[in-house]
Amino acid sequence: MSTWDPQQYLRFADERTRPFGELLARVPELPPAPVVLDIGCGPGNSTAVLRRRWPDATLIGVDNSAEMIAAARTEGEPGAEYRLADATGYDVAADRPDLIASNATLQWVEGHLALLGRWAEALRPGGVIAIQVPGNFDAPSHTLLADLRLSPRWRDILGEGARRTPVHGPERYLETLLAAGCRADVWETTYSTLLDGEDPVLQWVAGTALRPVLARLDDPVERAAFTEEYRALLRDAYPRGEYGTVFPFRRIFAVGIRR
Repeated sequence: MSTWDPQQYLRFADERTRPFGELLARVPELPPAPVVLDIGCGPGNSTAVLRRRWPDATLIGVDNSAEMIAAARTEGEPGAEYRLADATGYDVAADRPDLIASNATLQWVEGHLALLGRWAEALRPGGVIAIQVPGNFDAPSHTLLADLRLSPRWRDILGEGARRTPVHGPERYLETLLAAGCRADVWETTYSTLLDGEDPVLQWVAGTALRPVLARLDDPVERAAFTEEYRALLRDAYPRGEYGTVFPFRRIFAVGIRR
């Protein structure tokens, strides 16, 4: 079973958290002392952003990774409650939330459009859903990974699901929130992120997309060999320039306000 590495994930904490702050800037004013859920809270970096925006909120972070929840409980936002639970099974209605926020989580959740409908029903009147997901699955970082998984050496072990695209276009999120009885604001942004260091794109995906792939290789020699092949492909696709390595990253944002 694959596990999350909080320290690897947080190597690019500022870059990973910036879109969440820009998402929350579109969330309207909430009632005093709101109840705020952070679904897929990871090591608590997103919960800290929520605390800065709503200092008096009751904050509840939810994640299905024991490693991430342990990191959040020891190093995350003081005063927040962190719960180990899966997004699909968590009873959001029991918390009577004013805001359900999710930062780069729903791409890991099959059938998450239906989940958005459940979340909308759980909100208090005037409550808000705010999500952002990566929209870069046609970028070299992902297409090269899929191509390598489907290559003759690796396809029998890693080929299954290699071409999966786990998110939808912005229009589907808009339609889903409208159908759930929300007013909706949906948009996309491509960040030209400047990364520094040796093989920075590999380091970036090592905390996310590469993690479940390597977890399917039991042999450490095979893991190292796959990583080296992928490293070479990424170096060609994302060459280092004078100021660092430019990593374009498309994000999809959606805010739904329950009518």
